[in-house]
Amino acid sequence: MCGIVGAVAERPITDILIEGLKRLEYRGYDSAGIAVIDQQGNTSCIKREGKVESLALAVKEQAPAGTTGIAHTRWATHGVPSERNAHPHQSGDRFSVVHNGIIENHEELRKSLSADGYTFISDTDTEVIVHLIHKLSAVNTDLRSTVFAATKLLVGAYGMVVVDTESPDQLVVARSGSPLVIGYGLGEHFVASDQLALLRVTRRFSVLEEGDVAQITKEAVYIIDASGEPVQRSIYESDITADAGGKAGYKHYMLKEIFEQPEAIRRTLQGRIVDGKVAEDAFGNGSLELFEAIKHVQIVACGTSYNAGMVARYWIEQYVGISCSVEIASEFRYRKSFVHKDSLLVTLSQSGETADTLAALRLAKSLGYSASLTICNVETSSLVRESDLVYLMKAGPEIGVASTKAFTVQLAALLLLSKALCEAKAINQYFCEEAAQALNALPAHMEQAFSLEHSIKALSEQFADKNHALFLGRGDQYPVAMEGALKLKEISYIHAEAYAAGELKHGPLALVDADMPVVVVAPNNDLLDKLKSNIEEVRARGSVMYVFADSDDHFESEPGLDVVNMAHANHLIAPILFSIPLQFLSYYVALVKGTDVDQPRNLAKSVTVE
Repeated sequence: MCGIVGAVAERPITDILIEGLKRLEYRGYDSAGIAVIDQQGNTSCIKREGKVESLALAVKEQAPAGTTGIAHTRWATHGVPSERNAHPHQSGDRFSVVHNGIIENHEELRKSLSADGYTFISDTDTEVIVHLIHKLSAVNTDLRSTVFAATKLLVGAYGMVVVDTESPDQLVVARSGSPLVIGYGLGEHFVASDQLALLRVTRRFSVLEEGDVAQITKEAVYIIDASGEPVQRSIYESDITADAGGKAGYKHYMLKEIFEQPEAIRRTLQGRIVDGKVAEDAFGNGSLELFEAIKHVQIVACGTSYNAGMVARYWIEQYVGISCSVEIASEFRYRKSFVHKDSLLVTLSQSGETADTLAALRLAKSLGYSASLTICNVETSSLVRESDLVYLMKAGPEIGVASTKAFTVQLAALLLLSKALCEAKAINQYFCEEAAQALNALPAHMEQAFSLEHSIKALSEQFADKNHALFLGRGDQYPVAMEGALKLKEISYIHAEAYAAGELKHGPLALVDADMPVVVVAPNNDLLDKLKSNIEEVRARGSVMYVFADSDDHFESEPGLDVVNMAHANHLIAPILFSIPLQFLSYYVALVKGTDVDQPRNLAKSVTVE
């Protein structure tokens, strides 16, 4: 999940590297470092524990000069966050390496390299890479062939960039599992984990494929594939604006992204509902013909995306009338699962690079699924490139670690998928019409939900001294309660759990007391009466309850019961709308508790390791 930037140019590149790191800090912020080589082959390496700003201050003071360099912002896997464990790692005053991923055979390599006389100064798995390259340089003619040889000995995931003081005019990069893009300029070239890092210096990019090794100079980019054969990777023009990664005047990315949701929904639906029907190419060419034969849907995802998939299960089984399974990607990939006949595999991911989800897709291709569909936000991602069918979310960049707009856009896409399946099978016309109307009305309803911000802000102060919280939901609002609990624990560090309300008496009720607030997401359907009895069970134990309810449900606040009424909306989009007040709740509780909203401890975005 680390962030990588590299550059080789005629001009000084230190500021480019630091600016790129700032734009990639969502990928990790435990430590940061930079290595810059001048034309005489002298390397300046500066590292700092903590966030990129600490590194930026050190770089400003020391003013390293050079036209070739690499930089890194770290999310720690092996070894505590420290200057010693920060990247770049070096070997023999010659080679420097930055790395995103995990080297699974690092212990074996460390023993072998130690026996050869190499001294390790860090606790990281990455340091074996740079010493291995140093060792192999003795029997290889150039840096590219050395790095290529090293990749054949590494087991695990890596996006890495290598520089060599004896070849100060080039970078060599390698990709296996962790994403890397190459940026093309005039007399200069760049590499990064995400194009966002480079939008101020170029708009032309290519994406490295699995197993690629690339030699990058000021004049050219030379790529070989996993077999060592020269290849060309297509170059595209990015349509993302250079300021897309900014906060647009908001205090935090998360708050900005909450308020971007109506526009994100408009973008994701644009051109995909035509005359009340799902456009033929909404999920890729030929998708509707394929959907006609589908008898089962297998959804695979992680984290927030998994919660979105759980909502979709209710929609698909209720309205399409076919079975739907939802599984955490890391579980799916490591167990022998049953493959239903005529089954569609659906992967959900904001980044399209989530390691477990990507591995699950690759596994599924060998298991006999009819087709694979990804719902993803990044057009150039691995999931998009490797799936048969693609639904691009078009949500725009999401920088906040706690996902907001990606979740609601995924839900809109999944409701549209349910509608597409019904239309392909020529069933449930009423649902098809209702879903179209509900989705078209969704952005306006979301904007209306923003009016709750201030009341939720006031409510959040009551969580300031709380360490635990319980979330309850029923039906398709149960996964929304799961998402609310996830948001709260992610950025507020409050231990929060979610349960289907009917499970209350099967354990959770033992934990409920006056010090544990209970948050209830109330459905506007026939489960409401059941939920009301669950509420009374909680109130009897002295807990303070916060109920988010449809205004037509006629809940009223009273002592021990705070009700936040949502404007009435169609039940199909209720799970999407009820996500918004829970996002506000987690955000404002985090402010009250003084935590880092956008960069919560121990977490980062784009989980490219298991």
